[in-house]
Amino acid sequence: MTDTRTLSPDEAGGFGAYGPQGLPKRLIDMTRRMPRSWAGRRAAYALRQIAIWWLRGQPVDVQSLGARMRLYPYNNVCEKRLLFTPQYFDPDEREYLAERIQDGFTFVDVGSNVGGYALFVAALAGPSGRVLAVEPQPGVFERLVYNIRQNPFGTIKALDCAVADKAGEVTLFVDPRNHGESSVKIVGFGEGQAIRVPASTLEQLLVNERLERVDAIKLDVEGAEDLILETFLRNGSPSLWPQTFIIENGVGRWQMDLPGLLAEKGYRLVRKTHVNLIFERS
Repeated sequence: MTDTRTLSPDEAGGFGAYGPQGLPKRLIDMTRRMPRSWAGRRAAYALRQIAIWWLRGQPVDVQSLGARMRLYPYNNVCEKRLLFTPQYFDPDEREYLAERIQDGFTFVDVGSNVGGYALFVAALAGPSGRVLAVEPQPGVFERLVYNIRQNPFGTIKALDCAVADKAGEVTLFVDPRNHGESSVKIVGFGEGQAIRVPASTLEQLLVNERLERVDAIKLDVEGAEDLILETFLRNGSPSLWPQTFIIENGVGRWQMDLPGLLAEKGYRLVRKTHVNLIFERS
């Protein structure tokens, strides 16, 4: 088999060219049927390793979370989850969002990776929804754009920039073991690639996109959530504050009491999941 990990999604051919076949398909089907239990997860992860070895670096074209995606399940944990175990992909957060999505729903996905959340929301929000998918890492952004193009939603806009506490240009640190884990703070053990990328504040991004209101914002920026939200909540316009924040739990990595700031601004913690905190505006 030819290793296509270095090829862009477009270079690898049209969608469907890498539909799973044979043993990988059977293993993918099996992992997707595993229950949300400790034993189910352990079995799914073991089968996943066999499938990844068998695929030899090829991408895989599949349906996941209601959308078509081309996934590279090698050095990106998010793509592994979307391919093999979408049932484990933030199920509580997705259930929470699904109960609140209605006509005109506006969602901002900061740290979109290859589009799992953005595509899931767009599929449910319909033609009146609006989704911004923000991803600063060039290679991952390319995969995000490809995945968006494979679906008929027409309501997602991808933005290739970082969100930070100030506009301009920032250094983005990329974990070599997990390319989906990138941050303006150093991640991993410091041996990853450091690249310069354009940056915007959250308020500037929303204003530039002419959003008058936002229903939900998801922030997954590997410990830099406090940098972004302190500036946004202390200096930004309350008219742009969303009803809901879904924030990767960075307690211990944050340099400030972010939950305390959110409480001060009228948000309450309504759910704590395996990896995220969900805050709702009173």
